[in-house]
Amino acid sequence: MQWRTAENLPSDNAQCTGNMMEVAGHWTEVFERSEMKDMSDGAEMLLGSSTLTLAPLVAESPSIRRSQPILITGNRAKGIERFSSSIPNPFPELCSPSKSPVLNNSLPQLSSNKHLVKVYGEDSHSRSVWVSRGATAREVCHMLVQTAHCSDQENWALLELHPTLSLERCLEDHEVVVEVQATWSLKGDTRLVFCKNYAKYEFFRKPVLFFPENMISDSADVSKDMTSSELIQNLLRSGTCPEIQGFLQVKESSRKAWKKVYFFLRRSGLYCSTKGSSKEPRHLQYVADLDDLNVYTVVNSRKLYGAPADFTFCIKPSKNPVRTQDLKILCAESEQTRTCWTSAFRLFKYGKQLQCNYQLSKSAPQILEGSKLADVKSKSEASLVAMDFSGKAGGRVIQNPTEAQSAEREEGQAWRRREALRCSLPNSNAAARPSSIHKSQPWFHGGVSRKDTQRLIEKQGLVDGMFLIRESQQHAQCFVLSLCYKLKTKHYLVIPCEEGGRKYFTMDDGLTLFIDLLQLVDFHQINKGILPVCLKHPCVCVAL
Repeated sequence: MQWRTAENLPSDNAQCTGNMMEVAGHWTEVFERSEMKDMSDGAEMLLGSSTLTLAPLVAESPSIRRSQPILITGNRAKGIERFSSSIPNPFPELCSPSKSPVLNNSLPQLSSNKHLVKVYGEDSHSRSVWVSRGATAREVCHMLVQTAHCSDQENWALLELHPTLSLERCLEDHEVVVEVQATWSLKGDTRLVFCKNYAKYEFFRKPVLFFPENMISDSADVSKDMTSSELIQNLLRSGTCPEIQGFLQVKESSRKAWKKVYFFLRRSGLYCSTKGSSKEPRHLQYVADLDDLNVYTVVNSRKLYGAPADFTFCIKPSKNPVRTQDLKILCAESEQTRTCWTSAFRLFKYGKQLQCNYQLSKSAPQILEGSKLADVKSKSEASLVAMDFSGKAGGRVIQNPTEAQSAEREEGQAWRRREALRCSLPNSNAAARPSSIHKSQPWFHGGVSRKDTQRLIEKQGLVDGMFLIRESQQHAQCFVLSLCYKLKTKHYLVIPCEEGGRKYFTMDDGLTLFIDLLQLVDFHQINKGILPVCLKHPCVCVAL
């Protein structure tokens, strides 16, 4: 068999000439039917019955030894063009640097005014929302309320959480979320949590509870005709706060030891006394500037930092990433003392802005609720009407909206009462009983522990009347009502009992009986009973 090159073929069709047949295409095949004779020009003799020749349609190239490397020329653009001219390239953007999104770092560019913010719920699930560059915490909360279909429009907040350091703080309503995230470390685990916070502006409603008289500085201007409560209220209305003083435990940065130091919080900053509780200027040492710091609550401070008590908070520069060496960790003797210090820090830093946020928070939910009710009313009127079938003459349409709401409420309570009485009968079939309706209520938290309950109530704000109901871990078939009162969490046991062959729930040894937990909650939202305060704010968890 012999290989040779065929050049200048007239066409791609097969041709037969003499004793030779040529098939032209990408290759030219030559078949010789007879043996070749001696050539007159001295060419060598080839003996055989036939020979096959394959000739590529390219110019003849010099022979190359197989053991030597082939030199590749530097001009490869022509090769690419020659390849693309014969076979179409299905991915031209990958071969053209001017059109390649990878080479130009251009995944489709969105508007620079939009930023992606990832927010977590209290169930550890997250949701990402697109917000504008100047979106505030209040605006982001309103977006999440609509997205998560929350029925309650009020008292929502964004919590800045640092899990590694066990730090958290509630973002102010006017703070820009993108600017807050810009101060975070890229390698950290900092996150935003969407949750309730009833105590955000509680010091405006009950200032005496948050600012006890013994913590107000003696240098405060108190007139003879003005009490301390009136002084606090006047200062809060003007967008400021009385000067605070008192002892705090300070964690020394070089050691794990804690030291008791007397502090003063003024408009000009935070100071500590180097000699007991002396207020003389020569004994005062400057600690921090209020305009350049944020206040965080420390969680699990005993285990992580060796704090002498659980009422720990810290201050750090607001424009720097959170680092352990930058934290000034302080510990108070009670929850009321810690709340007083953290509230005073906020008031001195933001001043009248907090007063504006408070007024806006009172008016915004009413506007949203009014628009929502109007929308629901307009949709319901087109499809459903309220009917009254109590009379003998047949049903009638209820025209009065107030009467319709009252009838709906009474019908729901009557149905629940009938079902509860039926299920409380001793001879009733357990399989036929409906599922416990209290499990679908937002204030019911299942088998959460006592410690987690206190932590959850503390996170959502220690305000009077915040409550939840959970299953007792020590008493079978019993429940526990956890209630916040005067910055403390109290727990009341709800036990089942029987009377007249029917099952009830009670908290006062059978003096007051309730057919189910819903009736118990409804009763104590109006009457205190054995509780120190009526039930007001259900402690809820939202899943995003």
